[in-house]
Amino acid sequence: MKIIGITGGVGSGKSEIMAYLERQYRAAVLRADDIGHRLIRREGSCYDQVLKLFGQEVIREDGELDRAAMAKRMFREPELRKAMNGIIHPAVRTYILQAISDEQAAGRRFFFLEAALLIEEKYDEICDELWYVYAEESVRRERLKASRQYSGEKIRQIMASQLTEEEFRRACCFTVDNSGSFSDTARQIDARMKRYEIM
Repeated sequence: MKIIGITGGVGSGKSEIMAYLERQYRAAVLRADDIGHRLIRREGSCYDQVLKLFGQEVIREDGELDRAAMAKRMFREPELRKAMNGIIHPAVRTYILQAISDEQAAGRRFFFLEAALLIEEKYDEICDELWYVYAEESVRRERLKASRQYSGEKIRQIMASQLTEEEFRRACCFTVDNSGSFSDTARQIDARMKRYEIM
């Protein structure tokens, strides 16, 4: 089974590409963010630790943790964000390794892992190769305003906190340009995937 990591800046269209790979190539796809959210739900393995870290004020009426309230506090308190990452990231990694093992046992040919911090969290140690999803900054800004209603300032802050284009390109062996139409993006992916049929 080939394990491929997908990364790129916010608004570059990673989720759309993951959906295409799952649909077109029957690949197993996993998003690290989704796992993190699952692990802090009431039935998740990280719920108690996170609740202890943030305190009762982040509990909603339904007993779940208020992610928006937690995000605000982490933005203001870097030490809190560091402690949170110390809980979540190892648990997410454990989950991913188990998922890879399960898909391998099931005979799956491709496994795609998407994570914003794929490079920073050293997921290249798990993956056979990394792909960088690139989109022009103006395109990313428009997407984020339209799909998530982010303000210009919020977009600027998120982009400033992420790796530069040069850093992404240096760490990845393949770049998908997702600035234009998705049919153009799909052509690039299909050309890359054809290489694995030959190998």
